[in-house]
Amino acid sequence: MSETKTLLTGLVIGESPRWHEGRLWLCNWGTREIVAVDPDGRSEVMARVPVDLPYSIDWLPDGRLLVTSGPEERLLRQEPDGSLVEHADLSRLDFNGLNEIVVDGRGNIYVNGGATFEPAEGETPGAIAVVTPDGSVRQVADGIAFPNGMVVTPDDTTLIISESFAGSLTAFDIDEDGGLSNRRVWAAGPTASAWMPSGPMWATWAKTWSAVSAKAARCSSGSSSTCPASRACWVARTSGRCSWWPPAGA
Repeated sequence: MSETKTLLTGLVIGESPRWHEGRLWLCNWGTREIVAVDPDGRSEVMARVPVDLPYSIDWLPDGRLLVTSGPEERLLRQEPDGSLVEHADLSRLDFNGLNEIVVDGRGNIYVNGGATFEPAEGETPGAIAVVTPDGSVRQVADGIAFPNGMVVTPDDTTLIISESFAGSLTAFDIDEDGGLSNRRVWAAGPTASAWMPSGPMWATWAKTWSAVSAKAARCSSGSSSTCPASRACWVARTSGRCSWWPPAGA
């Protein structure tokens, strides 16, 4: 395995890493900043977010940045002049906080919430909402066991979400109206406690990568406990460090 390379230090809980236009972007929760860093370690603050926690980021098809404001349950959009404006208010869905976001190629924005660390026994309060290009907001999935990172396949037909407390990556078909259907397990570990997936990403060789308990696993559809630890970009949440393994093929 290739050696890890530290790109950035001094993070105050780095989250939601995304590869975009040749750089790794991430949310620096403690400073309320969105940061981009290139493979040589040169970093730039791309946005300062005036909310409690900028949980997660993605981009609209036209390139504008979106940021989820977790506790306030708002979705913010960065305009070309750098200002942040409200794109959608999801508070009426009563998700008890927003978490991760992903945008498909048609402009449907999927946001999840209800990531409760101590749910009541037998309860799975997590859910997914969609914000369609016309601005409408509706819930499209529920019963998610701690919803975490999401990814949409390149053909815009499938959404995959990390169910951290279920120890699985769960897939949905994306319907024409932006709804989600045909829920199924995409990949799973031996037990929820041993394999708690956090944030998946899609690689060009049609496999998902997922952060798993400070490691990375590469999985394909139908994978089980054989998902191997392997190479990926990841952000160390507690050490304030951003590291990566350069891709080395499939």
